[in-house]
Amino acid sequence: MSRKGKNTAGILAGLLAGAAAGVILGMLYAPEEGKETRKKIKTKANDLKDQAKNKYGEVSEKVKDQYSNISSTFKETANNVAHTVKDGYDKYKDQIVSKTADVVKDVEAELNDLKK
Repeated sequence: MSRKGKNTAGILAGLLAGAAAGVILGMLYAPEEGKETRKKIKTKANDLKDQAKNKYGEVSEKVKDQYSNISSTFKETANNVAHTVKDGYDKYKDQIVSKTADVVKDVEAELNDLKK
């Protein structure tokens, strides 16, 4: 996971924990019956759990999408580099073959001249 993703997840966890603590403290100090307070705490805890699951799913999807994009970009770049290298190799190979053929012709011509 990227540093930004870790920071976002940490901030999200901190916000959720702070919200949960605030809700619980508020309910504990509210002048209500203990049974009603426990029921509210349980309901809020379930709501926060659901929110956390939803946020985790969203963050997870974003990370997967970013990984997919980076992976695709890397593969595309690697293919471009491979094609560039191959094209350069083919170009210089053809030039070398051509130059070698010219040198061979020149050497043969010189040998023929020497034989005469």
